[in-house]
Amino acid sequence: MKHFEYMQAESFADAAATLKENTDHRISVMAGGTDLLGALKEDILEDYPETVIGLKGIKEADYIEFSGDTVEIGAMTRLSAIASSDEIAARAPILAEAAYSVATPIIRNVATIGGNVCQDVRCWFYRYPHQIGERFDCMRKGGNECYAIRGDNRYHSIFGGMKTHATPCEVECPAATDIPAYMERMRAGDIHAAARIIMEANPIPMITSRVCAHTCQEKCNRNNTDESVAIHLVERRIGDYILEHAEEFYAPPTAETGKSAALVGSGPAGLAAAYYLRSAGHSVTVIDSQEEPGGMLTYAIPSYRLPKHYVKDLADAYRKMGVKFMMNTTIGKDISAEELEKRYDKVFLATGAWQRPVLGFDGEEFTEFGLQFLKEVKQWVGKKERQNVLVVGGGNVAMDVAVTAKRLGAKSVTLACLEGKLEMPASAEEVARAVEEGVTVMNGFGVSRLLYDGEKINGMELVTCVSVFDQNGRFNPTYDHDSKTVVEADSVLVAAGQKADLSFIEEKYSIALNRGLIKVDEGTQKTSRSGVFAGGDATTGPATVIKAVRTGRLAAEAINREFGIETPKRFSKPGFITYDTEGAQNGTAVRERELPAAERSLEKEDSFTIGGEECLTEAKRCMNCGCYSVNASDISPALIALDAEIVTTKRTIGADAFFTTKLEARDMLDRDELVVSIRFSVPSGFKMGYKKFRVRNAIDFAIVSLAYLYKVEAGKITDAKLVLGGVAPTPIRAKEAESAMIGQAPSAELAGKAAESAIEGAAVMKDNAYKVQIVRALVKQMVAAMR
Repeated sequence: MKHFEYMQAESFADAAATLKENTDHRISVMAGGTDLLGALKEDILEDYPETVIGLKGIKEADYIEFSGDTVEIGAMTRLSAIASSDEIAARAPILAEAAYSVATPIIRNVATIGGNVCQDVRCWFYRYPHQIGERFDCMRKGGNECYAIRGDNRYHSIFGGMKTHATPCEVECPAATDIPAYMERMRAGDIHAAARIIMEANPIPMITSRVCAHTCQEKCNRNNTDESVAIHLVERRIGDYILEHAEEFYAPPTAETGKSAALVGSGPAGLAAAYYLRSAGHSVTVIDSQEEPGGMLTYAIPSYRLPKHYVKDLADAYRKMGVKFMMNTTIGKDISAEELEKRYDKVFLATGAWQRPVLGFDGEEFTEFGLQFLKEVKQWVGKKERQNVLVVGGGNVAMDVAVTAKRLGAKSVTLACLEGKLEMPASAEEVARAVEEGVTVMNGFGVSRLLYDGEKINGMELVTCVSVFDQNGRFNPTYDHDSKTVVEADSVLVAAGQKADLSFIEEKYSIALNRGLIKVDEGTQKTSRSGVFAGGDATTGPATVIKAVRTGRLAAEAINREFGIETPKRFSKPGFITYDTEGAQNGTAVRERELPAAERSLEKEDSFTIGGEECLTEAKRCMNCGCYSVNASDISPALIALDAEIVTTKRTIGADAFFTTKLEARDMLDRDELVVSIRFSVPSGFKMGYKKFRVRNAIDFAIVSLAYLYKVEAGKITDAKLVLGGVAPTPIRAKEAESAMIGQAPSAELAGKAAESAIEGAAVMKDNAYKVQIVRALVKQMVAAMR
């Protein structure tokens, strides 16, 4: 073992005080030591302790007391004492049998009941030495993947897993969409529930699925071995479903609050804020200088990526929801920001990034702004003939400009960007589309100067870009001025960034800025002005649609809180999470179906929404990453069956809540909270027992265990409680089996029925279906013993 300090606690209060006073110190607590010492020797812990506090010296915690029907057992009571207690065997044989089943006599002579109920998991992926790289850095230890899903899972859960923390795909999504949750609902055939889950984080998935870079897929754990789940294709089908049922998903609120909010800007940030604010019952008015709602969605993203009817249909749904749109109204011109603050209770500024930045090269005034080109593409068609077009920029806007220019008939289109091929801000799909359609991409070049005669453009001199960012990760390009090249062009479209549109800010309107952007609090989107919030590109600079959606939602949630309305809790599936065993083994993602390059145009959408079967196939590939190990304690199922209480240094917790609420029972405890004793009342008139199936009768942990109580009166079962161990991340009540038994006379037929009911809801993994038969056998044995 590595070095650590050892401290012998004189009392629980002494140990708790040490834990409380040393919050920055890595401390482990040791009861009997049979679990912790092994973990230290094998170096499986993510954080090795600097100090170990021993509880063995707390002699007053080693006891078994009886008071009427109540039994109390001190946390430091050894399992051998419980197993050998004649009184426990007579009053609560279920506990005596469970204690006797633990490991070997040597272990039972050292192990304590307090340590057993807080012991660590036995999964071999988890217990792989932590020091050996990140080979098995599993989710339970803070990693990203449960290796049992596609690895050896013969001893793992047959009822599903539990989330340990947010999955990589969810973390990568700027809106923090619970992707595994809606994939699980899709696997269950419940697209309606899947839609609700998405809309908790993102109210415009029919838009984002089409236009966002879906970086969530880059973090999918499947990338480690094959192909990521095509998340955006599943989201797109769900998004289309939402819009097809707009009257349900964008329904007016059931009650009005009497509060009002003005949202300046109808782009994705404004639309997101409008949805969540209107859903809460507020009067919402969206103000925009353009003729149609949507902002960049309507005026900058080409129709072949986002047909405009989707934005129009969405705006219509918002109107039916009660959102008011005040179009052709420019803030700072038609109405001042100060006037909005007077008229409305809250104001949200999402004016976007529509302005052209100045790059500062010679001849820049003769080039055209790429964003303006997209906005006025129809007028551009007949403006003048362009044979050879150069596009400057490497983001999705630049790709849209290049592809649009090509589809308008340009003979050649060249795109020059500072970034290398793998560093480009544009999504890989957009780059591939541009290349497929004949756009020449020149990576690693910046603009030097425009080549022109009068107002006639002849081309552009480019300079090699050595690096885009400095050592601190800041955008600070450096160039090799001895390495230059010339690209011939008669038209140059600059799509290398955009500036926030803050033209509405008058001298007397004081609002804090940061590098030309509105300064906001990241968690609430609050500005320096009371009652004024901001979001979207006006606060971040040019960013993705989904990032803008996030800022709109955060602002709406903050405004709702100021109005006294708390954000509804996100979807949380009761019970365990599951995945599809066969689907998880499928390494090939569904392919997006697209029009052939020769058939593509400016108006027709390039791609198609996948069908229902394809969507289901892809949802089945999601591994629903979580922990699929099983509870290792023999004592915990027995304590749940006994309705026991866990007494700590701070409170009393019911055994069911203590063992089944969180993945690890000890996580129910505060850092400075310790288990002091176990207490239960002996149920009157019940027969009880503990059955355990394992490979070896000694040493091994349960492959399946069954703690049970039942009462038989007048030949019929009047009450029953069955708790399974070794089959799920926590002990699990077999409630269906209990229901099947109560009111029935014990019989072979009932044994079979109860056995089948006990495995209801099982979700076996590829190697552990045999556990189902063991559950059946243990339940049948129990019922057979009643006869």
